Amino acid sequence: MSLLALRPLLARNRFSTLHLIRIAGAIPVPKQNRCYATAEKRETSLSAGSDRTDVSTDVRPLGERVKENTKTASYMGVIVLGVGVTSVLFYAIFKELFSSNSPNNIYTEALERVKDEPKVKDALGAPIKGFGEESRRGRRNHVAHTTYVRDGVQYIRMQFYVQGIRNKATVHLEKRLNDSGDYEYRYLFVQLDYYPHSTIILEDNRLQQDAMKNLPSLQSIV
Repeated sequence: MSLLALRPLLARNRFSTLHLIRIAGAIPVPKQNRCYATAEKRETSLSAGSDRTDVSTDVRPLGERVKENTKTASYMGVIVLGVGVTSVLFYAIFKELFSSNSPNNIYTEALERVKDEPKVKDALGAPIKGFGEESRRGRRNHVAHTTYVRDGVQYIRMQFYVQGIRNKATVHLEKRLNDSGDYEYRYLFVQLDYYPHSTIILEDNRLQQDAMKNLPSLQSIV
């Protein structure tokens, strides 16, 4: 087919295409409406969400919740009581072991004096060891002692035992609390357990202390 024969056909197709484009341009295109959330609406939504979080999610009955709270309070009370009792025990142990006026330290200091006394070494035979009252289990760690107050002054009296390689003896001591808050000896002596049960005196300040105690009353009489 020649180009001259195709020209009318091409012209007709061009006219049809232009006609379709014009028709398409004449048809209105529908607009799409887009909705945007305003700041006020967003704040309202957020506040509503936060209000919902304040609502309790605990759906248990009231009686069960009260019971649970009571149990928790009881546990806390037991814990506080346990801490208090433990503190008191630690204080008592610390006072017993480290205080210079504790019975344990008084016993230790007196035992060292007895062991260093030459007369005691000759009578009992070195080395010398000390011990307390014998318990039901055969232990002799308990040292018998008593404290009392007389005329407003505190005293402590103690008894324990010493043993050497030859003989045994009983140690007696008494101390009084002076104005400085320290114990001082009234007497300290060792009584031998074998015949004739002699007594070795290491200290005896009873006459001097009693005289000093009675001095103010004598001055008032004069």
